[in-house]
Amino acid sequence: MTQPVYIAFEGPEACGKSTQAQRLAESIGAVLTRETGGTDIGAQLRSILHNVDTVGLDDHAETLIVAADRAQHLAEVVRPALEGGEHVVSDRSVYSSLAYQGYGRGLPVDDVRRINEWAIGSTWPDLVILLETDDATLERRMNERDLDRIEQAGSDFHRRVREGFAEMAAADPTRWYVVDASTPADETAATIRKVVSERLGI
Repeated sequence: MTQPVYIAFEGPEACGKSTQAQRLAESIGAVLTRETGGTDIGAQLRSILHNVDTVGLDDHAETLIVAADRAQHLAEVVRPALEGGEHVVSDRSVYSSLAYQGYGRGLPVDDVRRINEWAIGSTWPDLVILLETDDATLERRMNERDLDRIEQAGSDFHRRVREGFAEMAAADPTRWYVVDASTPADETAATIRKVVSERLGI
């Protein structure tokens, strides 16, 4: 039996993570989940984080709420699936906290990492697929939908988030793989499937 693996999709808003995570999960027969909101408790926490009516949430409090969601998610969904021999594909993971609350909000990245290391223990993704696309495509996609609280953060915030993801990917190429998500969805999915096969043998 193949060793179960934990694969995370990361990237900026509107890069196509949800679509590609679903396609990969179906392709390899994995449990599909997401952060934030991958559990009933997490859904309640997500409503605080993403609701545009949430005003004045301190950046430190936001970081702790996301970490709480993640702790519940790992305990309730990810670890049980892996321990049961199932692969897991997640739309976002711990690295989103480093990118959004660390690089984006400007909190010390090492502090954000320590909080999340305590929240998740040793359960880090085996492979991180970073979807990147051009600014024009991201802007067009964002303009086509109603934006939540985090999506409404300014362009400088989202630029810092993208830079954070790129920096983390460059620093750990054995765990991360960067995919050009500006290509047609079928082409992007085929690239991802090939990478997963080559890297993880599934």
